[in-house]
Amino acid sequence: MSTAILTGTPPAGSSLEDDLRSLGFAVRTAGDAGALAAELAAVPAAERVAVVDARFTGHVHALRLALTDPRFPAAAVEGALGAQAEARTALTSALGEAPAEDLPGALAAGLEAHGVAVHRPDLGVLVAAVPGDDEAREKTRAEVAAVDEEAVRLRSAVKSRDGFFTTFCISPYSRYLARWCARRGLTPNQVTTASLLTALIAAGCAATGSRGGFVAAGVLLIASFVLDCTDGQLARYSLQYSTLGAWLDATFDRAKEYAYYAGLALGAARGGGTDDVWALALGAMVLQTCRHVVDFSFNEANHDATANTSPTAALSGRLDSVGWTVWARRMIVLPIGERWALIALLTALTTPRTVFVVLLIGCAFAACYTTAGRVLRSVTRKARRTDRAARALADLADSGLVAETAAKITARRGAGAVTAPVLALAGTGVLLVTLWWHTSPWLPVAGAAAYALFAGAAVAKPLKGPLDWLVPPVFRAAEYVTILVLAARSGAPGALPAAFGLVAAVAYHHYDTVYRIRGGTGAPPHPLVRAIGGHEGRVLAVTAAAALWHGQGFTIALTALAVAIALAVLGESIRFWVSSGAPAVHDETGEPA
Repeated sequence: MSTAILTGTPPAGSSLEDDLRSLGFAVRTAGDAGALAAELAAVPAAERVAVVDARFTGHVHALRLALTDPRFPAAAVEGALGAQAEARTALTSALGEAPAEDLPGALAAGLEAHGVAVHRPDLGVLVAAVPGDDEAREKTRAEVAAVDEEAVRLRSAVKSRDGFFTTFCISPYSRYLARWCARRGLTPNQVTTASLLTALIAAGCAATGSRGGFVAAGVLLIASFVLDCTDGQLARYSLQYSTLGAWLDATFDRAKEYAYYAGLALGAARGGGTDDVWALALGAMVLQTCRHVVDFSFNEANHDATANTSPTAALSGRLDSVGWTVWARRMIVLPIGERWALIALLTALTTPRTVFVVLLIGCAFAACYTTAGRVLRSVTRKARRTDRAARALADLADSGLVAETAAKITARRGAGAVTAPVLALAGTGVLLVTLWWHTSPWLPVAGAAAYALFAGAAVAKPLKGPLDWLVPPVFRAAEYVTILVLAARSGAPGALPAAFGLVAAVAYHHYDTVYRIRGGTGAPPHPLVRAIGGHEGRVLAVTAAAALWHGQGFTIALTALAVAIALAVLGESIRFWVSSGAPAVHDETGEPA
């Protein structure tokens, strides 16, 4: 329950109390600062409170933005202040120092003076005011009546920055679906789950291998994407943000896409295809995951960097000021909307093999485009990266015991910051050479051992160099490609599907790490990272398994490793996200994922 306390005397005809009750508040009144202090003390410390000037005149959605958004400890508009439990102590202190007039505004200033960040939402055309007399009040009410509040609320439910397909083909109607869900009491997490179930059914249809199944799969995949857009729009429409919801939305996107890849591969096999479609499916998953790691690493490296003087960034800003280039640049990186539309259309009209070949070509081009742009930005900007950024990159590197030991040995001898990506690339190069030209099954094991040593040396010093954000994606590519190549080369029945499962389990761990860091809760526990081997430990394990067992034995080894990792990371991840007290977060940027 939440409590709103009205200060002062409401004017005749005021519906403010009804508006606050419609937002879920129990309403109390306080005539002055002394009465307000008593009312605040009577509200349980764990509850959210709102202090609202009884003369407030404005839109209900303006109040909603200031008083109900769970992402901020405190928020305010003119005449209204909302404070969550963590801001209650500072609110009490601020009240003792506040003047008698304009209590909500004075309390907001007092909270900031006590170190509490007060969010002030951008209202746009919405109105929030405290008129001083009847004439001003009537004028404000006319301004309120002149704005279609519901239309504004629907527009604000859509991400401010999204892909072309999502913006023009999905959001024009999915926002109304979001409103329909809100009016029936559905939560964003329920819609997210419905999207996952729809995608899994689509994967099942694709797995039938029939033309009718492929057509149904394409249609259901688009339906799943509509629901995927709806959950975020519902969260923004009703301000139902949560850490769990952000995590579900992010991880379910990957689960849906990769389950669909598996469905297509199974469908191809039923239609008389061979395991090479599994190789294409695994290649698509590897490429897509590595693309995302490039984005994540670059963003984390520059999360709080200063002095962005990059000419490339300036050029990008100029291009974003020209209408058609904005949409062209968003489309060529194949964000989730364009990617799923392409997959759905090709599934319905062609074969799984064609789907994966086109997807690999498109994603490879997008990866080259985005990575080249990020490299140019990094080498041409003068910025100082922080300890926080270096810690995030070290966590994204996902180093295990072997790399940590190598890092300690080489810590005092390591080269400058520029060498970190060079060392990572050198280790990856040695590993790939032994995979490609091995004359003995044990040569890749030696390559994996050399890779582990190079990997340790790469992270021996803080990753603060201009291109050090490349280290995590290089490690991801090395690990995933090793699994793909060894499974494809083995020729063992079921090895590629088992490798697909292993990469999916490891990729889940890597995405989970990203979203924990994004949510400000830190990476998964280090004992877990060590228990599942770290990237270099898993490379050693897979190459050793390929040397020790052949045929069905290698398939069993890959399957066992996939199950063990999945159980470990899923169990710990679910426990964390369900029980953690992390602050509510939500992606408002529309960055393609």
